[in-house]
Amino acid sequence: PCWREYLTTRIEQNMVVNCTCPISGCHAQPTTAFVYSIVSSKEIIAKYEKALLRRYVECCSNLTWCTNPQGCDQILLRDGLGYGAACSKCSWISCFNCNFPEAHYPATCSHMSHMTCAKCNHGFCWRCLKPWRPNHKDYYNCSAMVSKAAWQEKRFQDYNERCTFHHHAREFAISLRNSIFSIKEMPKIRNLTFVLDACKVLEQARKVLAYSCVYSYYNQDTESMDIVEQQTESLELLTNTL
Repeated sequence: PCWREYLTTRIEQNMVVNCTCPISGCHAQPTTAFVYSIVSSKEIIAKYEKALLRRYVECCSNLTWCTNPQGCDQILLRDGLGYGAACSKCSWISCFNCNFPEAHYPATCSHMSHMTCAKCNHGFCWRCLKPWRPNHKDYYNCSAMVSKAAWQEKRFQDYNERCTFHHHAREFAISLRNSIFSIKEMPKIRNLTFVLDACKVLEQARKVLAYSCVYSYYNQDTESMDIVEQQTESLELLTNTL
């Protein structure tokens, strides 16, 4: 009975994976067979199995959970370079290398975590709010020149507006694809597969354009940025035409 209560509590608190014998100084861990022999509740066992599955996925670098914000319990397998993996269940593309809600190529994972103050240009991590560079000075004293701060703010606003526009345009593409799909299901309507394919391409292009804004904002290499901006402009023109 003591073991049953102990294991049940650890499972409900999601702390069963690393739990050890409750005797002080004993580091033995209960085996799965032992847990099954002690805990009889099907509901608790189901939680235990989910905890084991979560731990397994976390330990495998080539696996990750689908990060669809609408909710999805699918496990994804890394494919190719690992920029992203499309979920076979909901088609959402997740990033394998960070916790950002979706794949964000060509922006890097550090780009998605790195925020910069528009006034003093201080970099910090949006997750923990700690300085991006440990040697940053005047953390609480923004004393940059007003002209530089104004330029940084204007630059941020420009890229942010472009990024937001492409995200909204992407939502339009998704809505359009859903509308066409519902029409396609109606009887006596000619095949609209080519239009659905075009919507998918449009959705992907808008996504790349949105995260290209993030990449361009943080990239300081002028020579490479000229090429990136040219390619981005070309893609944007073709996307608008589509």
